This record gives sequence, structure tokens and C-alpha cells, in this order.
Amino acid sequence: MAQILPFRGLLYNTAQVSGDDVTAPPYDVISADYRETLYRRSPYNIVRIDAGKTLDGDNDADNKYTRARDLIEAWEREKIFVRDEAPAFYGYEIDYVHSGKRKQLGGIFALVKIEELGEGIYPHEETHSKPKADRLSLMKSCHGNISPIYSLYNSPPQITSTILKDVSEAPVLTGTDADGARHSIFRINDKAKIDLIIKEFHEKPIFIADGHHRYEVALEYKKEMDAEYGTKPGLPEYRPWDYVMMFLANMADEGITILPTHRLVRGIKANDITRRLESDFTISRLSERDFSGGVPPLDEKNVFGFYMNREEVWYILKYKGNSLQDIHPALKDLDVIVLHELILKRDLGVNDIAYEMDAAEAIEKVRRGDYDGVFLLNPTRIGDVERVALSNLRMPPKSTYFYPKVLTGMVINIFNNKV
Repeated sequence: MAQILPFRGLLYNTAQVSGDDVTAPPYDVISADYRETLYRRSPYNIVRIDAGKTLDGDNDADNKYTRARDLIEAWEREKIFVRDEAPAFYGYEIDYVHSGKRKQLGGIFALVKIEELGEGIYPHEETHSKPKADRLSLMKSCHGNISPIYSLYNSPPQITSTILKDVSEAPVLTGTDADGARHSIFRINDKAKIDLIIKEFHEKPIFIADGHHRYEVALEYKKEMDAEYGTKPGLPEYRPWDYVMMFLANMADEGITILPTHRLVRGIKANDITRRLESDFTISRLSERDFSGGVPPLDEKNVFGFYMNREEVWYILKYKGNSLQDIHPALKDLDVIVLHELILKRDLGVNDIAYEMDAAEAIEKVRRGDYDGVFLLNPTRIGDVERVALSNLRMPPKSTYFYPKVLTGMVINIFNNKV
């Protein structure tokens, strides 16, 4: 199960830069336009390292990965980055607002021992196939973890959470994201507290929330390094490629928010809804005049909204149950499984699917004629994530959207520092 270590973080020097100017969202949610915004914001923004530009004339000796490595070294020389003298855990807090309610997400940055997936470290959803070569090339060039993996653990005693609440020191760095959430990082280097944190994680499973690809790349890097150095004499007990930097949040806390990702579809007709779904769902129709806010309420599990602009009416689909007996018990009642396996695959035969976080934007895309319709669904519950992961199963892609995102640049783990 989980083995964690403190580490000597590489942090921005607040005497030189502002966290608001130099931090960035995870690389995989940054659009091309927003990357330009981040480039303009500061010559020291972390995006230049984590998601740098490809330039004309790039070659094996000079490319975005070598430039990322060179920037890390240059910013250390210029004291833009400062490496901590002693190992520490780094407490992390995000103050944010969701649905009009102020919340706080807390956790720690730590190094986590890399294991094969399903052996103490558990994924929870399938991922779209995308090139991992980019992340692996960055890791090989920089010898470090730039963007953290967001992971979860479940510990009702909340020992680490209590330590975080008792931190009285000023934050090492703060930054504000595009949604106005305030991110703060605190150094935890008291040995007694470090020992308590390590003890709490002993034999705890860890669940990857956001960053499945990054973990798979770290595992691949470890295997390559093992093949190269694993049999050589004189290696220290601590081998830096055996660990990866994670942000770890406790499921027992109240600050975790999961948002749904709605499904846009093509190749469907209005009369298909009632004709093909009525055996599995109780179907009702709502006019937009029947509710406020532009989106119908979905107040129960296994209830879905479907909208087609041609009729200007919402279909509310309530699952009758018991139609997916061939699906594993840990999966068969999940909203995303009912939607994908029953509605889209078996009942409607739809395979042209797109994803949209913003319900209002999804509806507008249907009204513009970009898609035939949109299915709205409720968010996956945190307990479902744990149950599915421990069953060594995976949900469909984009079953969860953990909000807010952990900022890149709050702390970096460079492998060549000693622990």
C-alpha cells in the first residue's frame, strides 16, 4: 500500500515573482489561446516549462523539452526558483466557491512510491488514448515532476487534515486561478508531524483522481530507469525514479467536488427517445417554462435530462433498474454506465459522442445545430470512485471532473535533489 516521502521542493521565490503571475492550470486543460495569455503574463510562468511551444527549426538538440530543462536551470541560477534545504511535505489549500457555497479543499504534496496499477495505486476511469511521448520526453529532459497527480485516500481519523488545519505559518506561495479560487501552499518540516503523516498513509490505498496519463508515464520512466540502472552496484536506497509527486486529498474531508461531464450526440431522432427507451425508463416531458435557470433539475440517482432543439422540450429519463444484470455490481447502477451502456450503446446505438462540462454551453451547441441532442447527468459520487477502483474496474472516460484543478507551479519535484 501507500509509501510516501517528504522531499526538497523547488519553489518560486516570492521576493522575485507573484504566484498569480507564474502558476498555471494542468497542461491538458490549457487551450492554445490561454497558453498565449500565460506566456504574456510573465516570462517566468510555469507553462513555458510544462507546456512550452514547438518552434520552427526544433531538432533533437534544441526543442521544447531541452528548453524546459534549460529554463529550470536558469531560473535556479537567477533565484526565481529556490530549492528547500530539508525535506518537507507541503500542505495545500484551495479556497473556492461552487454553486454559491464557499468550500475549502485541503491536502498535501508528497512523493508516492510508484506501484503497478491495481497494487496499492488504483485508477478509476478509462482514459482516451493520447500520446504519452510528450510527458515522457519532458520527464526525461527535466528529470522531475512538473505537474502533480491529483489523488485521493480515505482516512476517517483525519490526522493529516488536522495537521493542516493547525498550520499557523504564512503560506510559502499563493496564487489565484481563472475562476477566482485562491491556492496556498505551506511547508510542513516538523519531524514529529512528518512521522504522523507517514504513519497515517501506511497501508492506505491511493486512488488517482486526475492525472492517469501522468502516472502511467511515471511508471514507464521507472521501468526504463530500472532497466538501465537496476543491477548496477552502489545505488542509494532512495532511487528518485521510484517515486512520483502527488497532491493527496482525504475523501473523509468535505472539500472535494466532482462535476459531471455532459454528453453531446449526433445521429439521433426525437421519436427514438420514447420508442427505444420506454422499456427501460420512465419518460416525462418538460417545457423550458416549467423550470428556471435553463437546466432541468436532476435530483435523483439514475435520472437524466435529454434536450433536442427541434422540439424545444426536455425529456426527463428515470431509470427503472435491472436492465444491466450482465454488468459488474460495482458499475451497473452508476449514472455514467447506465448512460453509456444502456442508453447510448444498447438502446440507441449512438457512437458519435462529444463531451462538455458546461451545461449551458452544451445546450447552445445543440441549438446551433452542432449536435442533435445532449444528455445531462448528475456527478459521480466520491464513494463510487473508491468502490469501482478497489474492484479493479474502470468507469467510462470523463466520468469525473474533479474541481478545482490543482495549479501547476506551486511546487516542483526535481529528481536530482537528495532526500
